[in-house]
Amino acid sequence: MSRKIIHCDCDCFYAAVEMRDDPSLVGRPLAVGGKPDERGVVATCNYEARAFGVRSAMSTAHALRLCPHLLLLPPDFTRYRAASRQILAIYQEYTALVEPLSLDEAYLDVTAVDRCRGSATLMAQEIRSRIHAEVGITASAGIAPNKFVAKVASDWRKPNGQFVVPPQEVDRFVAELPVKKIFGVGKVTAEHLLRLGVETCGDLRGWGLADLTREFGSFGAKLHRLCRGIDDRPVAPDRERKSLSVETTYTRDLPDLEACVDALPALVEQFSRRMARLHDGETVHKVFVKLRFSDFTRTTAECVNPRPGPETWIKLLTEGYRRRALPVRLLGVGVRFAAATAPDPQLSLFAGLVPHDDGRP
Repeated sequence: MSRKIIHCDCDCFYAAVEMRDDPSLVGRPLAVGGKPDERGVVATCNYEARAFGVRSAMSTAHALRLCPHLLLLPPDFTRYRAASRQILAIYQEYTALVEPLSLDEAYLDVTAVDRCRGSATLMAQEIRSRIHAEVGITASAGIAPNKFVAKVASDWRKPNGQFVVPPQEVDRFVAELPVKKIFGVGKVTAEHLLRLGVETCGDLRGWGLADLTREFGSFGAKLHRLCRGIDDRPVAPDRERKSLSVETTYTRDLPDLEACVDALPALVEQFSRRMARLHDGETVHKVFVKLRFSDFTRTTAECVNPRPGPETWIKLLTEGYRRRALPVRLLGVGVRFAAATAPDPQLSLFAGLVPHDDGRP
């Protein structure tokens, strides 16, 4: 039997909470993010700001150049988390199979749910209506037989809409999608595919598994499945924590290794406080230091060490710094837990020096 998956995604969540709590903000270009003079980035923005070209993950300095009258607010995660808990409670009234992806989006598997006569479409409508009535913001939803298609569909009729892809329509729907809709295909990969004559998932189907693996490594197998709308991942309510880390982007680049070493203790202290708040009993397997240099290349140095001391962090920092030896704009420290030591495609991005796939800092 086909699964019934709903992907719910709140519309410009942080900005929506701000407008809910201060109605005078409604209709004004609004973004939530960091200070422009401290290399802040836009966490989210409302649709009035998007009309000027402002986007999430854009530097706030650039956003203000695009929209000089943009209202920029600092994030207030206490209020955002409170709204998120309300929304999660609504989801859990429909199914125990809820997989949160962030504060404002989640997958729900409602395959075996009898509510709303078993209709995932009606359940999504009801959930969205309740979020609006009880939380005071809007949400969009995608309904499909798998997570990949449901997530794409949730973006189809934003804001405050929903889109259904029934099982018999999955093949046609996915064939027409631009390849950039596949998670993990950023700007660089999309340009690479375009040079190969691939613009849509339908075009990508002309490539065999062996060819895609040769061209893209292990990511090629994922491309081969998803361009055909194949996604067997279950909705996982209890996803294992794979890692924990903190990072800082500096207002001014750290000019050399000595400056990085001087900045390291404050970062490790911040990380230690976060670790102390964890009560999940995870066992540390590896520790790592991440660097992003002034030319936006990045690298991560790591080693197996369940109890890192100051000398471990300094050794990893030195190893990573010497790979490029340029001023450093970002430092991060963290650990990977023992239950999550299998290779992770996302982590492989940090194995050497690579630019952001989507071209962003």
